[in-house]
Amino acid sequence: MADATAGPGKRAVGVGAGGGVHRFWRWMARPRGEYLLAVPEGARAELARGWLQLALAAIIGAGVYSLLLVVSRTPWLAGLFPVANFFRVALIVHVDLSVLVWFFAIAGVFWSLNATARWTALGWAALALTAGGAALLAAAPFVQRAEPVMSNYVPVLDGSVFLAGLAGVAVGMAALCARGMVAVPRVGTRLDGAAALRFGLNSSVVATAVALAAFVWSWIDVPRGLTGEAYYELLFWGGGHVLQFTWTLLMMVAWLWLASAMGAPVPLTPRVAVLLFAAALVSVFLTPVIYLAYAVPSVEHYRLLTWLMRFGGGLAMLPMTLAMLVALACGRITDEAARPLRAALASSLVLFAAGGLIGFMIAGSNVRIPAHYHGSIVGITLAFMGVVYHLLPRLGYRAPTGRLATWQPYVYGAGQLMHVAGLLWSGGYGVQRKVAGSDQVLRSTAEVIGMGFMGVGGLVAIVGGILFLVVALRSMAGGRNRP
Repeated sequence: MADATAGPGKRAVGVGAGGGVHRFWRWMARPRGEYLLAVPEGARAELARGWLQLALAAIIGAGVYSLLLVVSRTPWLAGLFPVANFFRVALIVHVDLSVLVWFFAIAGVFWSLNATARWTALGWAALALTAGGAALLAAAPFVQRAEPVMSNYVPVLDGSVFLAGLAGVAVGMAALCARGMVAVPRVGTRLDGAAALRFGLNSSVVATAVALAAFVWSWIDVPRGLTGEAYYELLFWGGGHVLQFTWTLLMMVAWLWLASAMGAPVPLTPRVAVLLFAAALVSVFLTPVIYLAYAVPSVEHYRLLTWLMRFGGGLAMLPMTLAMLVALACGRITDEAARPLRAALASSLVLFAAGGLIGFMIAGSNVRIPAHYHGSIVGITLAFMGVVYHLLPRLGYRAPTGRLATWQPYVYGAGQLMHVAGLLWSGGYGVQRKVAGSDQVLRSTAEVIGMGFMGVGGLVAIVGGILFLVVALRSMAGGRNRP
């Protein structure tokens, strides 16, 4: 309340709890760093454009298979189409295209822009290998019948064509990671927002290198007598967990970049941002300790990697999420081009937080597990979509503006939130994961409603994904301009 004795010429002074909260909020909302990376021209920008094109191609392929997935699990539609038998195949290709290839392609965009001009030829070789591997992954179900193996993190079709494609993607990403470490830029002695982002991107390259080493270590340590799901589960468990740190680091970079690009005040100093990136990186360095202490087939190895991801990944995410919420609450949009960025950042925060909270509700092997990782993965995807919108005009394309670009993240995010909510509800009734059609054994009306809500949300999310492609491809088709 104002001072009652304030007369003409006097300034009312806030007192009491309200004034204190207001001052605290103004202090929190003060910008403490501008997190923007300059986009280079020339060969590095051309390489980044190549990775962006691969990322969009992966989204198109994943979208085709996601439509088959949603139809195969929706109670009112599954009986109309003979797709239930293809659920596992569609799920495997969809996951590998939408997580491995799409995420790695966006990493290729980030790392190409962040790297120096050295070893550009290795970057192009990495792009060619990854693109060729992705094409084999997408084509494998049509050229070779293979046993679907629903291993975590990297599900596979146990056939030569699919495995060759997976190997191509792995070698391509190893080459990209090697270039990222050889052509690493110096963070510099002046620690500003750009330097903090470079530290985060360099950390994600290191995390990927550790993940690739974990895959090789597991391949050496897995008993040779194992086959099928038991073999691939052990093979991909360790490296798959470490890759989650890569995606988280890249998402944190994307959040900071989007907040500054839309003009929102980020209440984090660059020094604190670097500390948060370092916290995630320290957790990554504990991975070799786990491998040295326990053999890959052991229960201790399995549990420690799970705990490392659950608790190590959360060290940085809570303060970063709170900072982004403050930035969103205090930011004021004055530029039309910033509206899609705000929509992407807000939707990303909601989905990632939902996925994190659901992770603490998991009990047993039911559809709460895909509810958890759908929320987290889609939160990362939305952040990447926002950065794509920001980078398009800086890579020489037309800026995505208008209602369609602004509403796309909300449509995609809302659909995925419905999808996650349906899975969470059905998981409470014990509906099993990795099954479809009649194999789901939906016994009650509540289970049918939950999975139906999941299906409707999935269809809405597919529409949101199509809108992203429409916006991005329309911007690219508008012609190349000078950045």
